[in-house]
Amino acid sequence: MTQQKVAIIGAGPAGLQSAISLAEMGFLVQLFEKEKQPGGHLAHWHVLFPDRQPANEVLDALMISAMNPNISLITGAEISAIEPSGRKWQLKKAETLICEVDAVLLASGFKLFDAAQKEEYGYGIYPAVVTSSELEALFMHQKPWPFNENLESPKIGLVHCVGSRDAKCGNLYCSKVCCVTAVKQAIELKKTFPAAQVYSFYMDMRMFGLGYEELYHQAQMEYRVQFIRGRLSEASPADGQRIQVKAEDTLMGRPLKLTLDMLVLMVGMTPSVVLGNGSASVELKKPMFADGFVKMPGQALDDSRLQKPGLFVAGACKGPVTLPDVVKDAKATALDICNYLTEVL
Repeated sequence: MTQQKVAIIGAGPAGLQSAISLAEMGFLVQLFEKEKQPGGHLAHWHVLFPDRQPANEVLDALMISAMNPNISLITGAEISAIEPSGRKWQLKKAETLICEVDAVLLASGFKLFDAAQKEEYGYGIYPAVVTSSELEALFMHQKPWPFNENLESPKIGLVHCVGSRDAKCGNLYCSKVCCVTAVKQAIELKKTFPAAQVYSFYMDMRMFGLGYEELYHQAQMEYRVQFIRGRLSEASPADGQRIQVKAEDTLMGRPLKLTLDMLVLMVGMTPSVVLGNGSASVELKKPMFADGFVKMPGQALDDSRLQKPGLFVAGACKGPVTLPDVVKDAKATALDICNYLTEVL
């Protein structure tokens, strides 16, 4: 019998793990990635929460497992449309047919919020203002620090919920990972600059995962990170390239004014670009809760199959999610695809 084929759009953690699981089940997988390298955002992360495992170890393990003869990885390939064709699916770039398969999995991940939309924080204007993603590059020595590394006691601030839970930006949802990422990065900053004064500005701490609350406690007690409940109102230039920030400590009931050497904006997750612009292609971007993530028919019992048979979704394109949950969802979705293709036979 001819092996059934599955196309996966996106070679981040969700796409890689789904491909691995499907290949091990005996299916032929064509894995498409629009970037030159696979890995998604995981390829740009330093260490992971809550145990601070190097991100490259996780990605390397996925890549080794993906070296399966049943998997064809195509990078630099952006798919513009997917169209049903009888019981099969056609993937196209412009009007050119790329392949025809028995099932399609969308694993296009997420985008990071554009911090330039929050003009009051000065991102893109002041060199000392960086995003949480850019801070990961600083930890990996891919970029120079925006202040003198020999500074005895740099002052660094981290701002939570940038682009999440913000009606002005149109994003009312919580991005799930910003709080714990801020705690992890605050610890990494103290390990890199032991004498640094690190301030974390938050609305409320959402440390829901196993080991997350312990990490938060460790940041306070062992690393002396100062957590301040209150949103920044503005950032403005100070002497040199330093940044002056204004906020209110809502627990103490007093205004604050600090001069910092670096301000880190914890940018949240936003929907990735998905398919569905053409009249003949399948419309995937029907928002649930008006958030713009891919709409699913049911979150409780059926959160991988879309309305059309043979079309599946996995990972963060359905909404904000942590890496361990992405991997679990990818494995479960691969099983759903296997069951569907068995039913088709």
